[in-house]
Amino acid sequence: MGVEVRVEGLTKSFGAHAVWSDVTLTLPAGEISVLLGPSGTGKSVFLKTLVGLLKPDRGSIWIADNDLPRLSERALYEVRKLFGVLFQDGALFGSMNLYDNVAFPLREHTRRPESEIKKIVFEKLEMVGLVGAEGKLPGEISGGMRKRAGLARALVLDPEIILFDEPDSGLDPVRTAYLNQLIIDLNQQTGATFLIVTHDINTARTVPDNIGLIYHGHLAMFGPREMLLSSTEPVVRQFLNAQRIGPIGMAEEKDADELQAEADSGVELAPLPPIPLQLRPSDGAPRRAEHTPGLWCRENGVTPPPGSFS
Repeated sequence: MGVEVRVEGLTKSFGAHAVWSDVTLTLPAGEISVLLGPSGTGKSVFLKTLVGLLKPDRGSIWIADNDLPRLSERALYEVRKLFGVLFQDGALFGSMNLYDNVAFPLREHTRRPESEIKKIVFEKLEMVGLVGAEGKLPGEISGGMRKRAGLARALVLDPEIILFDEPDSGLDPVRTAYLNQLIIDLNQQTGATFLIVTHDINTARTVPDNIGLIYHGHLAMFGPREMLLSSTEPVVRQFLNAQRIGPIGMAEEKDADELQAEADSGVELAPLPPIPLQLRPSDGAPRRAEHTPGLWCRENGVTPPPGSFS
């Protein structure tokens, strides 16, 4: 089962360049969360900080009673075993076949016999639909298959927290849809806590239980899916509508002159699209964190966009 991850006041910079500051959020145990944001806002840096590969300047990352930035190297090594990570390109070893890639963490971090490793590897390959391809090298398979192989490797130690760094990167819309369904099904089977960094709006609208948006060096919003998908914040509306009108510019935040020019032109931000129903597991069973569609909006007096939840 998954564990809660509590982030408090997290700040990270590289020299004089501040990546983001005072990020505070909680990833609920066993739920799927998505982190959005324009390119270059430090989403991948956030994932690396969560797993302890980068040390923050300030703040805490609480997992159970452990504050990761303050752990010794030995203690951090143990806590990292709670994590599985799917990197953008799968990060497979090119000289190893898929079987050996998936088996690598078991051979590196456990003393299990090869007979037991074989059983676990094939179990994970079956979960991601790759049984029969275990003898192939990464260069012999498609990008979508490499993603699934990377996911099998991320699952092999039965982690309680799984981080996905742009899992849809380089995939066409059909393969992205298959991957999204696989993520839902794996969350249902494992109960692990998932955090997905993505630019894919359809993924963000249908897959998660919670959504966050990093923008201009801070966390603009994080909370239940319906909260963000019904928000009137200009940066949220611009990002979800994928349009040029709004505070996000080509490289960074628009300056006052650009915003004034937009206001003078009379062009307004488009209304938010309807909130879709969440994806369900393939077997049609309720999600682990299933909520009645529209419940958050009703409880908080928010009118969702017309056509929502149909």
